Amino acid sequence: MNEEISRNIMKSGTSIVGLVCKDGIAMAGDRRVTAGGQLIMGKNEQKVVQINEYLIVAGTGVAADIDISEKVIAAELRLKELKTKIRPSVKESASLIGNILYRNIRTPSMIPSVVGLLVAGFNEDGTTELYTVEPAGGVYKVKEYDANFSSGMPFILGLLERQYKKDLPIKDGVELVKECIKAAIERDPGSGNGIDVFSVTKDGIKHVVSEQIIPQYK
Repeated sequence: MNEEISRNIMKSGTSIVGLVCKDGIAMAGDRRVTAGGQLIMGKNEQKVVQINEYLIVAGTGVAADIDISEKVIAAELRLKELKTKIRPSVKESASLIGNILYRNIRTPSMIPSVVGLLVAGFNEDGTTELYTVEPAGGVYKVKEYDANFSSGMPFILGLLERQYKKDLPIKDGVELVKECIKAAIERDPGSGNGIDVFSVTKDGIKHVVSEQIIPQYK
């Protein structure tokens, strides 16, 4: 299974990034959808998605698997809330998502589901958290930044190694994750066409950047 995940890391055809800031979380993604990493199938697919009023996710992997996973996650979290009468925390939500991905990848299938996710949200006490959920279902709290297994990951992490600073204000974090996606788009053929950036703070979730990249011909 580890070999299967390794083979898909550079084939995921996407760039996503999550960043822990002093007063929140900044998360960003590109908009390109590819087939086999060679053919561009879509140019306006939002990779960062708001699941409910307190949680956002960004996925890497097969587009159809990500879409289905996001719908299942939203439904399962709502069911959990209805059963317990308590809104799940970000940690509980990430753990539930990890269990879902764990089951998916270990269910016998001709085509296994391989999806990695970044999960960010705010708790009822106003605190914010960021988690990475690997394709095998492992859940890890992110203390600084992560790009999961997106194909733009090497370029994103390389930039953040030099640019990231602890206690970064969310305003600066938004600009930094935007630059991360731009850097990935410059070198990764599986990424491009647009940038979406979300901020997560005690005041809620905001879609703070929505930009389409249009080719200029001279």
